[in-house]
Amino acid sequence: MEPELPFETERLLLRPWRVSDAVVSRELWEERDPRVPPHRRIDADGHPTLGELEASIRDMSPPDRIGLLVVESRDQGEVLGYCGLILDERFPPDEPEIAFELLRRHQGRGIATEAAREVLDWARRSGHPRLWATVRDWNTASLRVLAKLGFERTDRLEPDAVHGDTLVLTLGPVR
Repeated sequence: MEPELPFETERLLLRPWRVSDAVVSRELWEERDPRVPPHRRIDADGHPTLGELEASIRDMSPPDRIGLLVVESRDQGEVLGYCGLILDERFPPDEPEIAFELLRRHQGRGIATEAAREVLDWARRSGHPRLWATVRDWNTASLRVLAKLGFERTDRLEPDAVHGDTLVLTLGPVR
């Protein structure tokens, strides 16, 4: 039986995307660290545009065992970022990668950890035996979140002298 969305925590609601969430998605793209590779930042021509992000949301499949969920504050209904599970060709199909990103103004308050704990519970209920995470070596905040969740570094490293090496972490069995 698939877990039913939305998921709730003490402070958060994790739910599927709505087209209106494209505004926050665009803001996330705009405020990304300049060390993030260019394909994950707004390009010189302004892409992705708000319209392109809206179209992307319209085309999304509803999450079941995999997907990125909007992280929303329960008390104010404000969209804070996203958290969820994605497939990555570097890992087995039943071992997704956890991904999360918050708007800068919402960082440093334990929100990413709270959301990611709920996503770990979703992964466990969905039967995923192991989870993966990839993070740039300079992203200490994300590394702290992953450490709190019990992720451990592997021997895998993807060198990148321009954008920072990518560390590969794992958690398994999912607890």
